[in-house]
Amino acid sequence: MDNSVSSFSPASDASVVWGPAPSAPSAFVRYVTSVAMAAVLVVLALASPTPAVAAEGRLRVAEQFGIVYLLLNVARDQKLIEKHGKELGVDIDVEWLRLSGGAAVNDALLTGAVDIAGAGVGPLFTIWDRTKGRQNVRGVASLGNFPYYLVSNNPDIKTIADFTEKDRIAVPAVGVSVQSRVLQLAASKIWGDAQFNKLDPITVALPHPDAAAAIISGGTEITGHFGNPPFQEQVLAGNPRAHIVLNSYDVLGGPSSSTVLFATEKFRKESPKTYQAFLLALQEAADFASKNPEKAADTYLRVTGAKQDRSLIVNVITNPAVQFKLKPENTLSLGTFMHKVGAIKNEPKSVNDYFFDDPLTASGS
Repeated sequence: MDNSVSSFSPASDASVVWGPAPSAPSAFVRYVTSVAMAAVLVVLALASPTPAVAAEGRLRVAEQFGIVYLLLNVARDQKLIEKHGKELGVDIDVEWLRLSGGAAVNDALLTGAVDIAGAGVGPLFTIWDRTKGRQNVRGVASLGNFPYYLVSNNPDIKTIADFTEKDRIAVPAVGVSVQSRVLQLAASKIWGDAQFNKLDPITVALPHPDAAAAIISGGTEITGHFGNPPFQEQVLAGNPRAHIVLNSYDVLGGPSSSTVLFATEKFRKESPKTYQAFLLALQEAADFASKNPEKAADTYLRVTGAKQDRSLIVNVITNPAVQFKLKPENTLSLGTFMHKVGAIKNEPKSVNDYFFDDPLTASGS
């Protein structure tokens, strides 16, 4: 099995690109470089004469790493957004940007560098709270239900209570990413709400490919990685000492939409056909992935340039715990927790508070 992490080809991807899996000592350097590159992209977007919000017919989408973004990969590969745009009478020019971490994604959305952003539900609650009454950012759709695993290569770590000050847990964004928020929720259940952030001091921000490489190779201070598919499965297959310490489904009380898409109210109002075409494309992509898992796996590998074993990708897609659907599920509990511990000021009462009201995403939870 090929245990290298994803790489992306500059020739085929106009986003923030990543090379082959680095040696562990260079992981933090590459993360700093990626953040700097993302910042440059945001500055360029602000300096551009292009309006902060794209006009009807232009769409800029920010995604991150992992098969949780499969529906975007399918829509991109099959040009489904462009297809549904033409059906609605508009030619849509789609641009794709790849960033790492909810903080970078949120900044890109608020500065007008992108129109629709993909990140965890934790960053959605953060940006919804931050922009309420102003840009009014809300959820567009879920990208499906996926269990997220906190994996460790230290056999002595059986639960999160076993991590010590000598350990480091890699997450895509400290204190902001959905992985960080789920870890905080799990901590509150053990040590109480007053110590919900007990493990924050030993979490570090690292893109999933680099974190997976560190856990597989071992020999670094990083002994835990709260990741997403397929990196978590790749780690479990690539290091015999690797094991699951925490499953997000157990923390959240069942299958949940950990990764979502969101946008500003202004974009939705000013580009209604583009917005609708995007939703229709997502629904078609969800149907395709559900009915054609092997073809969907080929799409993921082709579009992202990922080097994981094909059978591993197929196994992720066909995992009974994975569901491709646009309707958000089991997200409110995390928002309620974030408000209770003071992470957000506004308390979400229902999914309609932080998701736009659209037929394809109605009756979520």
